[in-house]
Amino acid sequence: MAARDRYSRKLECSQCGNTGFAEVSETDDKRAKSRDFRIDELPPGFFTEFASADPHKYMLRCGQCGHKFRFEQKSVYAPGGEPRAGY
Repeated sequence: MAARDRYSRKLECSQCGNTGFAEVSETDDKRAKSRDFRIDELPPGFFTEFASADPHKYMLRCGQCGHKFRFEQKSVYAPGGEPRAGY
């Protein structure tokens, strides 16, 4: 059985500003056809709208305002706030 990569990702509702950190994991096997993406724990105030093994298709809903959004989306970073290369 292959190991799983685990990481945290900040969720932020673009409509009301609700924030929290989701604990997620995906397969470590680069040869696998699917990343076998899973959200292991959602922060309070966020709910799964549509689960998917593809993070680009995994849909979440904000519990405060009802706004729906994808788990993995294009992010806009403030100058100097970009993630370091290789991470």
